[in-house]
Amino acid sequence: MMQVVHSRFNALLSASVLSLVATAGWSQSITWLGTLPGGDRSLAFSVSPDGTVVVGWARNAAGRWLAFRWTASGGMQDLGTLGGVHSSASGVSADGSVVVGSAYNAAGQYRAFRWTVDGGMQDLGTLGGRESYASGVSADGAVVVGSAYNAAGQQRAFRWTVDGGMQDLGTLGGDMSFASGVSADGAVVVGGARTPEGDRAFRWTASGGMQNLGTLPGGRFSVARGVSADGAVVVGSAQNAAGQQRAFRWTAEGGMQDLGTLGGNWSEAWGVSADGAVVVGVAYNAAGQVRPFRWTASGGMEDLNITYASLLTDGWVLIYAYAISPDGRYIVGYGYNAATGRTEAYLLDTGPRCTTHNGDVDANGCVDDADLLAVLFAFGNTGSDLGRVDVNCDGVVDDADLLQVLFNFGSGC
Repeated sequence: MMQVVHSRFNALLSASVLSLVATAGWSQSITWLGTLPGGDRSLAFSVSPDGTVVVGWARNAAGRWLAFRWTASGGMQDLGTLGGVHSSASGVSADGSVVVGSAYNAAGQYRAFRWTVDGGMQDLGTLGGRESYASGVSADGAVVVGSAYNAAGQQRAFRWTVDGGMQDLGTLGGDMSFASGVSADGAVVVGGARTPEGDRAFRWTASGGMQNLGTLPGGRFSVARGVSADGAVVVGSAQNAAGQQRAFRWTAEGGMQDLGTLGGNWSEAWGVSADGAVVVGVAYNAAGQVRPFRWTASGGMEDLNITYASLLTDGWVLIYAYAISPDGRYIVGYGYNAATGRTEAYLLDTGPRCTTHNGDVDANGCVDDADLLAVLFAFGNTGSDLGRVDVNCDGVVDDADLLQVLFNFGSGC
């Protein structure tokens, strides 16, 4: 077998440049997104699957905070308002072409908006009241969720579609509800609602309506902030028996799981990967400092400042993590950029998560020479951030990974 590898290696040297470039593209990095011209602050709330589009809000020279859409090629774009002074973006579609959020109109009313590259900012209206707020969008950009006031002045969770407009999702028996997140296909909505016993996290579907997710044992409130692509995993925060707020991860089978803290007495979860395996949010550390976390079942809760300390120069601090890309690679939030002396939105590229596959290292649909070379050049490397060259995800690039490529060589080509 090794003779086959040796002869093939000599024949494939011409492809080495492509392989090395692909491998270099797996490096980890932190990108500070800056602010709008003359501004001094920005926060990021959502990121596209490939990490090329980030949305949030930033302050400009006049002190107005405005929704932005950032791209690696074009920088930070001001999305404007609905005629008023302020706006904020909270969600982005999979291809980055649809952005949702909230903006003031000319009458000084806050309104949910849906922005497109071609059509600009569209006011989504209300449920009969004065104001509305958008918090999330489906992968295709066709479903928007958030909250709006009805004619009685009560806040209600809504689900908006291009064809059907704004739908009131009801409550859990109280007088208030709001939606925070939506599944990739727009079918599952999560958020919070008032009940006679207190505020509760909910999970809504068209067939089942609004489901009360309860609280942590002994607690009095909970709220859902994010949901996995298929709607099966919900994350947010809930009170425990000691009256402390804790990040949680909920599933139908396991119920509500306390994700702990970073050594302090408070945490809350904001985002979750498509498969529900990776959760991000914010927590107090033992010193009482607010720090962003990433949680996995195997690794528990980790402070991003510690895990990625090698990327942080003196004075740089990551503070909040609001969202994570579907594959778990990109995390966005805000921190302190010591180089500019400002609080700024950041984009953290953690490198690709390890997922087992058939040897298609560069994920182009074909197991070929480039895949073989990528494994050969990484041969002997160990660690948890090896990317797709660790074909079988065992933490080391070795014969087993090489054999997987060779056994599937030519597949899909």
